[in-house]
Amino acid sequence: MSWSDDRVDLLKKLWGEGKTAAEIAKELGEGVTRNAVIGKAHRLKLSSRVSPIQQNTKKIKSNNDAPLAALRRPAKKVPIYLGKQISMEELRDKMCRWPNGDPQGDDFSFCGCATLEGTPYCENHAMIAYQVTSRARTLNAKDFTEDAGAPVDLEIKTAANG
Repeated sequence: MSWSDDRVDLLKKLWGEGKTAAEIAKELGEGVTRNAVIGKAHRLKLSSRVSPIQQNTKKIKSNNDAPLAALRRPAKKVPIYLGKQISMEELRDKMCRWPNGDPQGDDFSFCGCATLEGTPYCENHAMIAYQVTSRARTLNAKDFTEDAGAPVDLEIKTAANG
């Protein structure tokens, strides 16, 4: 399949009108595929367009100008629990099998603490390994408190108070 000047002009015209690559390919005919149209448009550096799939996703606009990231709880520092740091040879039944470090490194070890019933991990590592996930998390007042229960000081900036 060759791209004559007439075909390229028609491609540019239809692309500019917002036709889909499949519609353009159908109009050009003679074995022109959707992918050929996309490839040629890319090589011609025609303006990129929003995907029809992406057009169906509507973003919810907030009345507040503050970015959502400013409202999120600050990241907590979580200590890394290494346990007893035992070698594979020392690992026995009912000992935590949480790996510490790189298995190919000289300092690799396992936790080795007592396991919780029915799991291969101690209490600390079971909390990491078996986290409950939710599909939609609702923001509420609890999301804006620290561990001690004191509210986090949030400075919310808007376009008005800049």
